[in-house]
Amino acid sequence: MLHLGPGDPSGASSVRVGMVVSRAVGGAVVRNRVRRRLRHLVREHVDGLGSSAPGSRLVVRALPASASASYGELGRDLARCLDRLVVPTQPARS
Repeated sequence: MLHLGPGDPSGASSVRVGMVVSRAVGGAVVRNRVRRRLRHLVREHVDGLGSSAPGSRLVVRALPASASASYGELGRDLARCLDRLVVPTQPARS
């Protein structure tokens, strides 16, 4: 599950990312493995977010099913959620 907050009014251009992995996902070892996988996957997408939503805050919340998901499944789910979340801006009509 993803949440994208509004841009920072101070004009920061980078996207800030936070992770929420609760105990419902599993024990400490499982939670840390999920967090590491998500952190690595999010790094691949942050550059694209910076151009469409500069200064935004992205929160990635891991659901319990992420404990048994493979790296590829997590990557596909993250990409699908980001596609839904970030709407490309359309050029202004003249």
